[in-house]
Amino acid sequence: MTFSTKGHAQRLVDMVAASAELMAALRVVRSLELASWCIGAGAIRSLVWDTLHEFDRRSPLEDVDVVYFEAEAAPGQDADLENRLRSAMPSLHWEVTNQAGVHRWFAAALGQVVPPLASLEAGVATWPEYATCVGVYLNDDDSLGVVAPHGLDDLFELRVRHNPLRASVATYQERIAAKRFGERWPRLSIGGLDAAAIEFAPITQESA
Repeated sequence: MTFSTKGHAQRLVDMVAASAELMAALRVVRSLELASWCIGAGAIRSLVWDTLHEFDRRSPLEDVDVVYFEAEAAPGQDADLENRLRSAMPSLHWEVTNQAGVHRWFAAALGQVVPPLASLEAGVATWPEYATCVGVYLNDDDSLGVVAPHGLDDLFELRVRHNPLRASVATYQERIAAKRFGERWPRLSIGGLDAAAIEFAPITQESA
């Protein structure tokens, strides 16, 4: 893990600990007893940016991305875990992804050959924006851990930049438009934008 030297990790832990709903979600995921896991991406990013913007009305916690790493997972395990989470906390939309199998999804869904990931951190490190490459997990002693392979500076300095490890520039631009980053959080500094792409990209369901 890479933590900022500016104390961002502790600030993130404090923000998460103050969110009753996110803490409840973390407890539910912990009950699955996965060896290596976190809740990441949008749930964490939105919490931080809402807090830094001092919004009175925070983004609702609706979509929760749970990622884990298990090299020998059985087929269908992601769906089974989603069903368990949905039963335990049905108010949330859960999406569970084993990072050890992401290369198979790239081959089947996109026809792309990419190398297998070696760890949870390696998977988080590939997400489309550096500010999104962050996850949080709950230890058995109720302490919070942070997964931040690119550090936390982009997230806390309200900076959005393309991470080229897996996502194309076009995918990055489409995400920025679809998620309405600039509209929802006006203090963001967003890099690498094409005005035409931003204007005409469709609005899609919120996700990581």
